[in-house]
Amino acid sequence: MKKLDNIQTDLLMTNLDEEGKLSCLKAFKVARLIGMKPKDMAEIAKSLDITITNCELGVFGKLTFSEMDDKIYNSLTKNTTENKKVECEIAWKEAQAKGVTLKKVGSTIKNSDIKVTHCQLGCFYDEEFEKFEHD
Repeated sequence: MKKLDNIQTDLLMTNLDEEGKLSCLKAFKVARLIGMKPKDMAEIAKSLDITITNCELGVFGKLTFSEMDDKIYNSLTKNTTENKKVECEIAWKEAQAKGVTLKKVGSTIKNSDIKVTHCQLGCFYDEEFEKFEHD
């Protein structure tokens, strides 16, 4: 179990939203600020009774997504397994490679048959089970 000192805890707490939750994107920022690996953030948040929310890929949270983009979908499917699963990190790299927002990739995933696995924050391994926040 990762223990935070007072400074690390303060940095985390100042990045919570108005509901006392930590967004997906802020969790990556906080990991950098406190010198932890992103994959440790779910454990750290859980130990402090903080919910990580608003996955930019649409796995959990309450973000609103736009329509699916066929070009992104076709590109993503080249990186999926035979059962249409793509790792979170690969989806993030797709956004960078295409020069689009992560939410644009998330919109495509949310509105398609592609499922996300291996959350980089450690919130879930497979989208179909072990969700960190249930809607």
